[in-house]
Amino acid sequence: MIASVFDAFPMTFIAVVACLFYAAAAVLLGRRLLRGANAAVLSRHLPLALAAAGLLVHGYLVLTTTMAGEGLRLGLFNAGSLVAWVVALLLSIAAWRMPVENLGIAIFPVAGLLALAGALAPVSGTVISGETRGLDLHILSSILAYSLLTIAAFQAILLAVQDRHLHNRQPGGIIRALPPLQTMERLLFRMIAVGFILLSISLLSGLVFLDDIFAQHLIHKTVLSIAAWSVFALLLWGRWRLGWRGRIAIRWTIAGFAVLMLAYFGSKFVLELVLQRI
Repeated sequence: MIASVFDAFPMTFIAVVACLFYAAAAVLLGRRLLRGANAAVLSRHLPLALAAAGLLVHGYLVLTTTMAGEGLRLGLFNAGSLVAWVVALLLSIAAWRMPVENLGIAIFPVAGLLALAGALAPVSGTVISGETRGLDLHILSSILAYSLLTIAAFQAILLAVQDRHLHNRQPGGIIRALPPLQTMERLLFRMIAVGFILLSISLLSGLVFLDDIFAQHLIHKTVLSIAAWSVFALLLWGRWRLGWRGRIAIRWTIAGFAVLMLAYFGSKFVLELVLQRI
């Protein structure tokens, strides 16, 4: 029923609608954050509802561009759109229970832009056939790990802003609308811990179920993924044994995310756009 309604419109128009919903949600969240101590006056329900509408429209685009008849088509742009949709979805779900909705100020517009890019770009990429449950597990855990660690990276950036204001003794303005620094750090490490588990499952399932995880076209992605896993493992160990927090935790989180982003999208950029191998 919903698909038949969307089928009546061009893909570009549908992507623009998703962008508008996401943008409206981000603007309302931004307005709420700028209220500072008075942020509670503005409900977060409306922006989250607008984000849900954006997710619905964006979800249709993801299904249309990534679902091939025999499997998943995960080229650079449609994979980016898929990951952005999962990131926005996980954030929206979490925001109903945890104070993380302000991350949507940055995440929702990015999701909208990637939805538009996925709709405008030609559908490309090797079709990944989910012939075994093991391969399905690898794909699902990879996408979820990357998505959750993306949210953690945005959380780390917001935490950096909060930490800087507090160290400069400027606790007013938007900082008053954020949860306490300790709460923000706990949320950050919860995200990293779950993302690390999913990344571990992704690497193990790839090692078991892929024909050759160190094949020439996969080795750079594998090595960088292992490097990112090592960064997050060291960060969690440092938190557990040495009590790492604050700026150390922020830097390690952003470093791990940067390596992970290079592992997936960096390799796809080189293969598909530079070397033109699909």
